Amino acid sequence: MWLPALAHVEPDHPLREWLARADRLTDGHAGYLAGLGDYFHGIDADLPAAAITREFLVGDAADAIWLSADPAWVQPDMNGVRLLACGQLQLSMDEAQALAEPLKPVFDEAGLHLEISTPDRWHLKLPAGTTLPSFAAPEQALGEDLSQHLPPGAEGRRWRVLLNEIQVLLHQHPLNAQRRARGLAPVNSLWLWGGGSLPGSLKSPLHGVVSDDLLLRALASRADMAQHPRTPESVAAATSGWLIDLQDLPPGEIASRWWPTLQPLLDRHSVVLHFASAERWRRKPWHRWRIWRGAGR
Repeated sequence: MWLPALAHVEPDHPLREWLARADRLTDGHAGYLAGLGDYFHGIDADLPAAAITREFLVGDAADAIWLSADPAWVQPDMNGVRLLACGQLQLSMDEAQALAEPLKPVFDEAGLHLEISTPDRWHLKLPAGTTLPSFAAPEQALGEDLSQHLPPGAEGRRWRVLLNEIQVLLHQHPLNAQRRARGLAPVNSLWLWGGGSLPGSLKSPLHGVVSDDLLLRALASRADMAQHPRTPESVAAATSGWLIDLQDLPPGEIASRWWPTLQPLLDRHSVVLHFASAERWRRKPWHRWRIWRGAGR
């Protein structure tokens, strides 16, 4: 099980009792992209996420360079401009297409083609052989000043200018005024990341994954393994060698919504608990008899 950061798990959370009776393992990797590297060989911060997710969603990612251009919300403050959200902005496909419409001529002029793969996942198609600067993944930039995470140097200047033009167009878009009136965050930027070409097949020790995370499911598909959306039924059916991805959920939701499904699973299987903050434990069914171990260990 891939779980949220341990520091976010309250002392009275039922996970704490599991940990008290489990065996501590060596740490895995902390964070999202690094954590994926624990489950797929060769995965690192330079993962071509755009090509992998585009191929999974549409199947046309070969023979081109792809760059994710995901809808984002940025907000100025006293210290700069901060990235507050990337994706998951409650967009419909009609809204996504409306927001993208004035942007497409700008991208076309730059020799880029904008594709709206899903409301939350947009992709730029670049000519084969295009050289890209370094782009920061969303997890690296969320909550921080954009200036620290924009593509650097002379090779990044083109992209910084392009992003500034995109932000001006989105700021002026009438749909954002409507979204604010409905209490929703504006879509006033795009976050560029995950550039590269489609890799060959991937290798993984896993047999399958249960997740709602697009990139994780796309990686599983690229590794020719089974992948299912996260439902109580798919979680309950997981067996040895499957990854259950819960790392994006608040710990309170795990306790209130998922615990009735998770507890029987641990009574039947040996499970590695891998927290997004890197800590790992192995919990075996017979560990429930370690009643002398107090919670919070």
